[in-house]
Amino acid sequence: MVRSKAPSKKQQKKGIDFKKIKRKLGRKLPPPKNATNTEIKSKAIVLPEQSVATNKEGLAVSKKGLTLKELLQQTSHHNAKVRRDALMGIKDLVLKHPTELRLHRYAVIEKLRERISDDDKVVREALYQLFKSEIIPGCAEDNQGPYISLMMTYIFNAMTNLAIDIRLMAFKFFDLVVQFYPPCFSLYAEKILQSYEDILRKNQFYLEDKGKLKSTLSGLVRCLSLLPSKKPEPEKNISGDRIIHAFEPDAPTENAGFSVIIKKLKELVLVLINCFQDFIPLLNSMPQLDAPSFDCILSILQSIDIALRFFIYVSHEETPESKSLLGRVDQTLSLGLLKKLLGVFPLYPKHHLSVKEDDRYFILNIVITEIFLHFHEWICPSADVFEKFLEFIENALLGKICSSTRSGKATWEKHVPSLLPFIPKLVSEVTTGWQSCLLEAFTQTFKDCNPESSLKLACLSVIEEMLIPRGDMNYTEASNTVVLDYQTIWIRELPLLLILIGDKQPSSSQVVLRLLLRLGQFASSSSFLLWEYENTQFALSEFYSTCQEGNIYYGPFMKLPRDSQELSICCLYYFSNLSTPLLKSIASCCFCPELEPFVFFRIIEVLHATYKAGHIQIADHISFFMTLLSCFKVFPENIYPVIESDVKVSNCGTLKSITSIVCSCLSQMGDSSVVFQIIEKAILDLILLEPPLDNACAMLRVLIVLDSKPTRLSEQSITALSNFLPGYLMDVVLSSELKMTLEERHRFQCSFEQLKMVSSTSPVG
Repeated sequence: MVRSKAPSKKQQKKGIDFKKIKRKLGRKLPPPKNATNTEIKSKAIVLPEQSVATNKEGLAVSKKGLTLKELLQQTSHHNAKVRRDALMGIKDLVLKHPTELRLHRYAVIEKLRERISDDDKVVREALYQLFKSEIIPGCAEDNQGPYISLMMTYIFNAMTNLAIDIRLMAFKFFDLVVQFYPPCFSLYAEKILQSYEDILRKNQFYLEDKGKLKSTLSGLVRCLSLLPSKKPEPEKNISGDRIIHAFEPDAPTENAGFSVIIKKLKELVLVLINCFQDFIPLLNSMPQLDAPSFDCILSILQSIDIALRFFIYVSHEETPESKSLLGRVDQTLSLGLLKKLLGVFPLYPKHHLSVKEDDRYFILNIVITEIFLHFHEWICPSADVFEKFLEFIENALLGKICSSTRSGKATWEKHVPSLLPFIPKLVSEVTTGWQSCLLEAFTQTFKDCNPESSLKLACLSVIEEMLIPRGDMNYTEASNTVVLDYQTIWIRELPLLLILIGDKQPSSSQVVLRLLLRLGQFASSSSFLLWEYENTQFALSEFYSTCQEGNIYYGPFMKLPRDSQELSICCLYYFSNLSTPLLKSIASCCFCPELEPFVFFRIIEVLHATYKAGHIQIADHISFFMTLLSCFKVFPENIYPVIESDVKVSNCGTLKSITSIVCSCLSQMGDSSVVFQIIEKAILDLILLEPPLDNACAMLRVLIVLDSKPTRLSEQSITALSNFLPGYLMDVVLSSELKMTLEERHRFQCSFEQLKMVSSTSPVG
């Protein structure tokens, strides 16, 4: 058996009794193994802070004690109820502390704009109401541009959301922005029109929920109404104005962007026409036209009408680009308008009508008629289509279509004025038979409508257009006898209308007076106008004043504002022969204590200019002046008033000013000797009637101013005037700057009476 080898000594491990630690220079010694660690380690206990325990003294808080910062943080909470409560809390806080919104408006809008696309309907509605009532109205005080730009990105984002409700709410938000900041539409017109086109193409929603479509379409109408539709008037050059802000205006200053708008708007109009066509089967199938459907159809038609008026506006531009674009628009839209819109006119129900439904169809047909009248030159309709619209216009003016109830009458007066601006042009285009029908219907409307209504004002505007020659449109030519007959009726109605309105509607009276003034200004260009304008002065006498059985009854002239009085006074200048009754009526107005001195002096100025133009006889003019001087009532009548304060309200100074003006006018009337002979006899006849002292002194002053050295007075006149010389001397004393007491004035009055008695008893010669 082989013996195993013993293990080698080198392979055996030797035990180490002590480990030698190598220490390096600069290192600290390790602690001994039996050292005690004295460090204490602990973790902080985090407890949620309670709002009750928070010190919020001096901070603006809501009803629940939350600050604006805390409420804004809660608007991003995952719970919809918390988000809604946070919005309500912000509204409560802003109402209590308005300064919080003014100080942090930018941060508030920046945070709340995230909720425009909120998934919860209640949260979106609460946000809309908060912006509508508090946030956006407050922005009106500042520069609105930065705040609006904060919102627009999120509004456009919401317009492309997959959820239809969020998209519709985005249009509602944009409509709110446009209401308070109209330039916003011009800044984002292309995107907005494209968004409206996209949402209206999805017809699956508006046939089911018309209430949502109504809100969207009302916003579209508001946006399109911001587009220009009339030729802009030239701006006044104000040299004193300087630019004080170095930034570009928000609204475009040139029409460079019209090309993009025209293209987008054309596509949108085609979509709107298709929307209207989609409603036609519903109208035929529904038992009655409900309010949501009516509102939607009305907004669609109004949007089309506004867009077409914008196309007409752009057509007046001279740029070749706009003309080429409109040429393509004309070709594209004509077919759609004729077949899908005008082809179904007039709209009428398939079932029995209620009164309200009757009025609704009348309104829709009115708007379709407006569209036709705006665009009929571009679409070249057939004679049958044209006759159909003319017949509707005639019946609408006569009130045959609308219901006879009170609501129907109100609807008629509200919507018929939109057809009136087209009457002058239609009269110039249609045959003589239709001219007579349209003018008869229009005249009947003018007579029957309320004198204080907007319909009456619209009729007056049409009458002015058809009476006053303008450009190549002249309806006062003698060859057009049909129009002249109705023009005679209109002119004769104007003074009667002025008296009928009275002082109840100063704005309406001003419109009539301005029309009369323009009629007088253009009367010289037409013998017909001149003759009819002359005849109005007899009816106008009642407008100023009337005299019955010695009593003066003042007309509406006295109670109208000064600008209306000025218009009526200027009308007097254009009468070729101012009648005596009208002069007497005007003179009676001058004696009214309520007439302002400025208006009094203005009457004298205009009448004297009328005399110099040869429109007043010299005898009537002098008689008017003498009537003013002899009949003007000075108060207080006695030289010694009842109380001392009566002196402050005396109009004696007014009579002296009138006397000076009359003297100036008489000195300009021609040969002074001839004028003096005429007024000498007139004044002596009035003095012999023993007028009040102030009036007698005024007439004596006229004689003195116009007299010469040596005197032109006859011996008979000197004898007659001798009785009044003491009174004249007394008037000179009273007109001095000496302040007399009541006792001194009474003494002067007694002396005057004694001198008068002595003069009357002394022998002549």
